[in-house]
Amino acid sequence: MKRIIVDYKRLDHSVAALLIDLYPHGYGDEDIIVLKKPGGELVEAVEVRTDDTIYLVKISKSLSNFISNFEENIEKELENTSENQFLEKEHSSDDDIE
Repeated sequence: MKRIIVDYKRLDHSVAALLIDLYPHGYGDEDIIVLKKPGGELVEAVEVRTDDTIYLVKISKSLSNFISNFEENIEKELENTSENQFLEKEHSSDDDIE
């Protein structure tokens, strides 16, 4: 099984959603894993497991904000995606008319 240390900003949507499912109200001290990088730097992370990978998601204030605002952000993203798809279809049907 792979172990990957990653910033939450680099997670794909499925792993980010799993992170939110695991820590819907945020994470506590008991959830934090402390790692020492080869250079001696300490990194704090929370663990997210998939079938083939263990993601160690680095902790930051931004992660806390991401977890608390996830649903609002995902709704905005879905709205933007729907709008873009609609505009693309509208534009492509305009091209067909010529």
